[in-house]
Amino acid sequence: MHLFKIAAVVAALGSGADAAVRQLPVPKSCSGVAAMRYQYKVEGGWSAVKIAGGLKQVRTVVWDSEGNMLVSQNTRGISVHTFGADGCINSTAMLISGNQINHGLDISPDSKTIYASSETTAWSWSYDPVARKISNQKTIVKGMSTGIHSSRTIAVVPQNPNLILLQVGSNANFDMASASPSTGRAIIKVFDVSKAPSGGYNYNTEGEVFGYGLRNEIGFTADPNGVFWGVENSGDDFTRTENGQRRDIHTDNPAEKLNNLGDPTKVRNAWYGYPTCFTVWNAANFPNSGLKTGSHFVVSPNSTYNDATCNGKAVAPRLSFQAHSAPIANTFDAGAKNMYVTFHGSWDRQPATGFKVVQIPFTKLADGSYDPVAPADSMTGYKDIFGATNPGSCTANGLTMSNCFRLTASSWDPAGRGLFVGSDNSAEGEIYLLVPPAGQ
Repeated sequence: MHLFKIAAVVAALGSGADAAVRQLPVPKSCSGVAAMRYQYKVEGGWSAVKIAGGLKQVRTVVWDSEGNMLVSQNTRGISVHTFGADGCINSTAMLISGNQINHGLDISPDSKTIYASSETTAWSWSYDPVARKISNQKTIVKGMSTGIHSSRTIAVVPQNPNLILLQVGSNANFDMASASPSTGRAIIKVFDVSKAPSGGYNYNTEGEVFGYGLRNEIGFTADPNGVFWGVENSGDDFTRTENGQRRDIHTDNPAEKLNNLGDPTKVRNAWYGYPTCFTVWNAANFPNSGLKTGSHFVVSPNSTYNDATCNGKAVAPRLSFQAHSAPIANTFDAGAKNMYVTFHGSWDRQPATGFKVVQIPFTKLADGSYDPVAPADSMTGYKDIFGATNPGSCTANGLTMSNCFRLTASSWDPAGRGLFVGSDNSAEGEIYLLVPPAGQ
């Protein structure tokens, strides 16, 4: 018996899978879409318009080759949305209905295959972007662990679309067993879907390890070279014990991370430090240590395992974010001039932080690789473009309950309008279009 009811959605728009996505205008507002539910501010010439509301916990947004928007709605399924000439949504339908789907969603470069996930399982479907119909549901990976992190991000490797990346977070704040990749936690694995056995791979025992020691690498995206960049949620309620003295450092440490994960066709078994090595945000919490923003530290250094051990063994983050920002999704704009990251928002910090979208300037180096402009020890390597009016007063009651939006999806619009972001606040799932200043 299938887990999902497959909708027979009729086609209207589109002229074929190879057709270029038509450019669309930016609407000032959209008929039938209520005003933004929460107060917000925009920075530096950006503007914002609400494109969709009344959804259920928007988590991920991707686009097919016809310019249709596919949206993962936690516990509801995958919806598909088309746009009219005014730039507003003119049709919406459930493509895949199933209450197990909770986050992960991606589509192959040719738009012929959709991938989505629940906490324990990942599936694929054949997809027709012109007809907006799916068929041929397959289980491709099963047996993922359950725990405090239930989202399973999935991504197609663009330079080899037979490969998918599939992430599982830790099952505790300090998941000590995840130091071993065999647990299948705090890890990203690579699976070749063209060789998937009947009934799917077992996550823990099959596939290859791309990177591990990643507490909850819930967002990752490829740059134009196919190198993946991930954003990592780090730990909560931290103390640091040195020479028998214990100090509370949780307000400003550990940092959240931007990791250069590398090319999935080449990199295997990279270790990023968790559950023993964490990243400094505010070095003032580490007096006389020589540590700085972006350095690794341990919570209880000793003569055999200390900060130097971590900084010699674990892959360092390329950039750090303020503690408890909770980065969820990241994407590049056209040409990878900037990366955009949605910050879900904090619960373990007063005043609260996050509840915003940030822009990270990137540059193309002489060797053709892409890299953030800011140095690795910078605390100012990103800037706010959109966020709650007063983030310090935002609450975070559970994962999705708040008096502010809880920002999730981050996806650059192929129709040339700007950045689409989602909110999974349980009061209303929303999608916003953030429009950059002219000339950016």
